Amino acid sequence: MTFDRRLLWSTLLCLLLPAVVHAQTLRIGLGEDPDVLDPTLARTLVGRFVFAALCDKLVDIDEKLNIVPQLATSYEWSGDGKTLTLKLRPSVVFHDGEKFDAAAVKFNIERHKNMAGSNRRGELAPVASVDVVDPLTVRFNLSMPFVPLLAQLADRAGMMVSPKAAQAEGDKFGTKPVCSGPFRFVERVAQDRIVLEKYAGYWNKDAIHFDKLVYTPIPDATVRLANLKSGQLDFAERVASSDFDKLKSDKKLKTASITEIGYQGITINVGKSEKAQQNPLGKDARVREALELSLDRQGLAQVVMDNEAQVGNQWVAPTNAWYAKNVPLPKRDVTRAKALLKEAGVTNPSFTLIAPTTSDAQRLAVVVQSMAREAGFDVKIQAAEFATSLNMADKGDFEAYLLAWSGRPDPDGNLFSFDACKQPLNYAGYCDAQTDALLAQSRSTRDPAERKKVFEQIAARVLKERPIIYLYHRNWLWAYNAKLGGVRGLPDGLLRVAGLKMAP
Repeated sequence: MTFDRRLLWSTLLCLLLPAVVHAQTLRIGLGEDPDVLDPTLARTLVGRFVFAALCDKLVDIDEKLNIVPQLATSYEWSGDGKTLTLKLRPSVVFHDGEKFDAAAVKFNIERHKNMAGSNRRGELAPVASVDVVDPLTVRFNLSMPFVPLLAQLADRAGMMVSPKAAQAEGDKFGTKPVCSGPFRFVERVAQDRIVLEKYAGYWNKDAIHFDKLVYTPIPDATVRLANLKSGQLDFAERVASSDFDKLKSDKKLKTASITEIGYQGITINVGKSEKAQQNPLGKDARVREALELSLDRQGLAQVVMDNEAQVGNQWVAPTNAWYAKNVPLPKRDVTRAKALLKEAGVTNPSFTLIAPTTSDAQRLAVVVQSMAREAGFDVKIQAAEFATSLNMADKGDFEAYLLAWSGRPDPDGNLFSFDACKQPLNYAGYCDAQTDALLAQSRSTRDPAERKKVFEQIAARVLKERPIIYLYHRNWLWAYNAKLGGVRGLPDGLLRVAGLKMAP
């Protein structure tokens, strides 16, 4: 009888073991392989997905884009808007055991501003200096009022890394990052996996219910979904819109749809490199206008996104409070497009469109190619892995580039770095002194009504030149194991790991 009981318990243990392991490890499917895991240098959406578990920020956002505490517990602006004082959370430590304090904040902000290749430099340009008031109080001194600062600190500009580790590793820090988030870095195998492990010293550890996170890059949405359905993944971001309706009736899965604060657009090389002048699309705004008029945005949204997107012609959606109504959404007009090409003296203009290898991007490229052909354009498509495509954009090694921007809570985060002269994300190479002056004004204007008027002036200039042709604003489409609870849908499209829990 004793033997039978032991056999019974052994059998039950074997049956339960997979569920226990499953509950401890959360497996997440990503649309691409992230670029470098260094908040100062990083640029990709999927990188931000990983950072959400790896690197805490000074502040975060909620579902309504309100600023909420994270490493900073409170903030206060000075009357003139040129000083921001933050109170910091006590007893926070980095993954290497080093303490987080005001000196660490000062180090991180200065690193963001001064490190070679920093993509945060433009986001923090108005920050003139940072003062350590006391160990848990830090003060930002600004060269001018800078309204978007808190929104910037709710993203990578506000992520805090260990000063000790950053100084030791230098520009190699991204290969083994040390932050202060709920999970610490374990390993990365390029194009295969990123593994994070629960950090026992995390300040909010009671909200963390997994021991390990495994991120797997799977560019093909069909393959990503197949892995989810087969149980190889627990969560898949950006599932194909064509699959979304069917997923809603799958009892083993749950879905979420959140309209993004970013956009999908075509970035055009108008001044980044010599290629801008080697192609009529880059050197003549009339040709760019013709390309825009050849496109049916609603048709793009329907065919590419199964209408899981809101069409738009600006850096924010038409439903956004900051949308510039003085530059409304243009309708498709192939006749006018042909007339513009004739006016520009261009016959059958040809250009190469760089498209990331993701399913959505490839579909979009093909439909753009087909629509533009009706107006006389010869569009050649070149597929490139996402990180590779960004490097090409950096170097100006492109004529046109399908770039999806994940968006920021403040419109400045969708605009300044892309259109201000010589900014890190200005892949188009657009540069206009009056636009720069207006952008600076928009950053320092605190009254919302007055600030919106400035955005309208910016729209009137930038959208006429079209360094970016904005197409639509996608819905973030997620699918995940029905047993996974605590999933929050935030407009930035990032999965927060605090509160996530797998039911038995």
